[in-house]
Amino acid sequence: MGLLKGIDPLLSADLLHVLRSMGHGDKLCVCDCNFPAATYATKTTTGKHLMLSVDLPKALSVICSVLPLDYFEDIQVHHMAPQEGVEMPPSGVEVTDELKVSIREHSSGACISAMERFAFYDEARTCFAVVQTTERRPYGNAILVKGCIGP
Repeated sequence: MGLLKGIDPLLSADLLHVLRSMGHGDKLCVCDCNFPAATYATKTTTGKHLMLSVDLPKALSVICSVLPLDYFEDIQVHHMAPQEGVEMPPSGVEVTDELKVSIREHSSGACISAMERFAFYDEARTCFAVVQTTERRPYGNAILVKGCIGP
């Protein structure tokens, strides 16, 4: 496998193809190792289930280094949150805080919002593809909405 200048080596040819194939408004699910990614990927636009052997914050950082977010939408990123009546565990708070830092490293004005767990599962079915990470902390899941690059 050859490397490219200025492109993080974690961005495989398959992942770059998926990101490049997405149009504005298309969504990408980036999930933890416990998310039923293979099952949900079959429901997506492409049916693609890609894997990155890094934690969620690192995966979001490399993806957001090349993926513009959609600022025509009110919310550019959703992250999974517990259903009503369930408290977010400390490690879930930790991964959520870290994912916000990773995304804002490349998209400083991004609106990042919590989405209830079961609503997140429904939204994941409407994504373009699913990228599964080795993240083990609970609620380590995000959906990114692709935007445009101007002229």
